[in-house]
Amino acid sequence: MTPPATPDDIRQGLRTDAERNRARVLAAARSVFSEQGLEVPMTVIARQAGVGIATLYRRFPTREDLIGAVFDDRMDAYVAAISEALNDPDPWHGFTTYVERVCAMQAADRGFADLLTLTFPTAKALEAKRDTAYKGWLALITRAKDSGHLRPDFSPEDLPVLLMANAGVISATGDAAPDTWRRLVAYMLESYAAEPVRSNELPPAPAPRALYRAMIRLTRR
Repeated sequence: MTPPATPDDIRQGLRTDAERNRARVLAAARSVFSEQGLEVPMTVIARQAGVGIATLYRRFPTREDLIGAVFDDRMDAYVAAISEALNDPDPWHGFTTYVERVCAMQAADRGFADLLTLTFPTAKALEAKRDTAYKGWLALITRAKDSGHLRPDFSPEDLPVLLMANAGVISATGDAAPDTWRRLVAYMLESYAAEPVRSNELPPAPAPRALYRAMIRLTRR
């Protein structure tokens, strides 16, 4: 006969269930945020995770708590990107590579695209990493300007403007023309240069049929 469960067994079982539920919620949120953005209802995430909404809120009392947990590793990658750019011996290459990398991160994850153009004051750890990346960004701009490659009137706020524009292109083109953002970013990087430059390998424009599908998709939305 199986011996009765002890209080320690019960507590361990509850902890195991709680961790399992937390992992399921995080996995569901990553998937849903990536596909639909950060404004998706919490009920959708709970349903995707196979848990009740009360269980979700026990693990993550606010949306910002959930967003902070989901994107903790992405923000680490965001900070790492600026660190690598600052270590590039070529200031202009470091600058352009960083911008391209961040925009690629946007394109790969719609939730992260939203994250980069929003602020979450109560998500302290997330905002601390954003602040670290921003300070690195200021240093990267200074290096690029001092090298003579970045136009002197470039502003730190030009990156958020680009990210907003890029997020719009990514959202509008979707699967119909998924690489369109690359052409936008290439054009913008050329415009940031102190001296006129022309890329020999400008990413191709979307095919007319693909762009038409994207326009139809946007209209239906």
